[in-house]
Amino acid sequence: MNYDKSPSIKLKNMSGHVFTGYEKICEEINRKINGMKKAVIAVDCYHGVYDKEILPALQKGLSPVKVIDTRNIMKDEKYIEDMLERNITDDRVFGTMCLYNLDFFIDGEKAEKARKEVECTENGVVLVYGVGASLVSEYSLLVYADMARWEIQMRFRKNKVANFCASNFEEDPTRKYKRAFFVDWRVIDRHKKKLYEKIDYLLDTNIEGNPKMITGDAFREGMKKAVSQPFRVVPYFDPGVWGGQWMKKVCGLDPNQKNFAWCFDCVPEENSLFLEIDGIKVEMPSINLVFYRPIELLGDRVHARFGTEFPIRFDFLDTIDGGNLSLQVHPLTEYIQETFGMHYTQDESYYLLDALEDASV
Repeated sequence: MNYDKSPSIKLKNMSGHVFTGYEKICEEINRKINGMKKAVIAVDCYHGVYDKEILPALQKGLSPVKVIDTRNIMKDEKYIEDMLERNITDDRVFGTMCLYNLDFFIDGEKAEKARKEVECTENGVVLVYGVGASLVSEYSLLVYADMARWEIQMRFRKNKVANFCASNFEEDPTRKYKRAFFVDWRVIDRHKKKLYEKIDYLLDTNIEGNPKMITGDAFREGMKKAVSQPFRVVPYFDPGVWGGQWMKKVCGLDPNQKNFAWCFDCVPEENSLFLEIDGIKVEMPSINLVFYRPIELLGDRVHARFGTEFPIRFDFLDTIDGGNLSLQVHPLTEYIQETFGMHYTQDESYYLLDALEDASV
């Protein structure tokens, strides 16, 4: 087996730009704000992070005199559900792309009250935490707590997280994924795109209890290096109704699993990207690269057609000693645009890598 399941982009001359564990992370943040009479630390978050883990750890390590949690400045959950009815729909799978920006979810009066609380605090550390934290007030330091969509899906399946501005922990994971695809990720990605040049630190929250943080300079250098060389995203694997046994051997996967149907090897919307500093691999959504360096990655012509989307996906499908592939029906471009608000459809081609001796078409 020579399949690399954890490819990384190695960054040289970045020693000292990576921090592991909440103790070291908070030490670095405290070092950065040392000497400030008042320091407003904004920890902006992607949807799906474990608030119950991260917020208490930051409170313990930073000793803030005031904490603002952005979950408390959002509009009422029922109001938001009504607002998103057309996007979420009653269907288990189908929805339409949400065009709202993050500020549509924020209650203006609650946000103004939070802003005044920050302004009226004259001394010490003020911690503003949560999705949209950077919108609450001026800040001294900006940390972005990021997370890959694949990990969010795993947390959906375990009922550990709900959708953005929702309390639907126990809902069918397929419906939660659908809402995230059509609403959560669209809204929060629009916000995140504006922060890449501003962040002082990027916080990797993908592994529970094992946070890693890099400086904003290291993040931006990693994105610059990625588009200047060949690279791979971090693959992930999933079982399915047709799943087979071939990838277990070829890719070195858990032999005790029933099957593996998919290997998502290049789906930047959901895969991760590893930046490696001093032997430490820091994980982030690979879509960050598409958002931050689209022209360098895609080229002018592709960017002009698809914008900040990666129009190619690559995966392995394993049916050896498994079942038959599912029948797929993909809409025409006009239909997908008018019905779902998506820009392009999905054309497929297959290359057969291996087959059993008695295989037939």
